[in-house]
Amino acid sequence: MDKKITALYADYKQGQTNRRDFVRKLAIIAGSSAAAMALLPVLEDNSSKASKTIQDNPEIMSEFIRYPGETGDIRAFLSHPKQGNKFPAVIVIHEIWGLNPHILEVTKRIAKEGFLALAPDALSPLGNTPENDQEKAMSMIRGLDQGQTVKNFVAAVKFLKTNPLSTGKVGCTGFCWGGGMTNQVAVNSPDLDAAVPYYGMQPAADDVARIKAPLMAHYGANDPRIDDGIPAFEEALKKYKKEYQIFIYEGAGHAFNNDSNPERYDEKAAKLAWSRTIAFFKEKLK
Repeated sequence: MDKKITALYADYKQGQTNRRDFVRKLAIIAGSSAAAMALLPVLEDNSSKASKTIQDNPEIMSEFIRYPGETGDIRAFLSHPKQGNKFPAVIVIHEIWGLNPHILEVTKRIAKEGFLALAPDALSPLGNTPENDQEKAMSMIRGLDQGQTVKNFVAAVKFLKTNPLSTGKVGCTGFCWGGGMTNQVAVNSPDLDAAVPYYGMQPAADDVARIKAPLMAHYGANDPRIDDGIPAFEEALKKYKKEYQIFIYEGAGHAFNNDSNPERYDEKAAKLAWSRTIAFFKEKLK
C-alpha cells in the first residue's frame, strides 16, 4: 500500500480531515475517483484488522492518537486499563528501529500494570516509522534533528500532565536509542517524575545537574560501548546529589529486554529489570 495513501487514511480516521477532502485527495493520489472508490474497502478492511490486533487484550484500551510537539503533531500509541478513570502515566521511547510492533507490545504491558502508557513515534515529522523496513527507520532516525526530537518527547510529558486520563504523575522509559532519549527527557523536563533508561547513552556530566526526576538505569554487563559511560554518569549523579539506582546484569548484552530478538534477549535479566521498573514507577508515580 502506498505510504501516502496510508498516511492520508490515518489522518481521516483520526479526524484530521473530513470525508470529502479525504476522498478528493485519495482520488488525486490514486489517479481517478474510480480508483479511489476501489481502494476504500481495502483501506477500511485493513483498518478493521489493525484495530482488532490492537484491541486483542480484554483488560486494556489502545489507540493511535496525536499530540502537539515541537515539529507539529506527533503520532503516538496510547494504551490504558479499561477499568478506572485516571492513571499515572508512562512515556515509552522506542529503539532506533522506530515505533514497531515490539514497542507497541511493551506499551500494552505497561498499561496492564495500571498505567496510562504513551509511545510516541520519533519519525512523525518524516511521515512516521516505515512498516517492515528497520534499516530505513534506522537511517531516518539518524537524520533527525536531536534538539527538536528531544523537545517532541518533552512535549509528551506536558501532554500527559494534563490529559484527562492522567493523575498528573508522569514517568519515562526507553530502550537503546530510546534509553538515551529517556536520559535527555530527564535532563530537559523538570516536570518529569521518574525516569528508567534501558542501556541508553548517558547525558553529558554537566547536564546531570538539571535532572529532577529519580532515576533507575539498567545495563547489560556485556555492552562495552554503552557501559563505558557508566562511571562518569554515576560520578555526576553523586556529585549533584541525584536520587538514582544503577543495575548491571551479568551475562546480558545490549537490548537484553527485546524478546522479539532471540539473539539479544536475556529472559532472566529482562524479567528482573522489568519487575524493578514497574515497582519503581508504582512507587514514584503514586
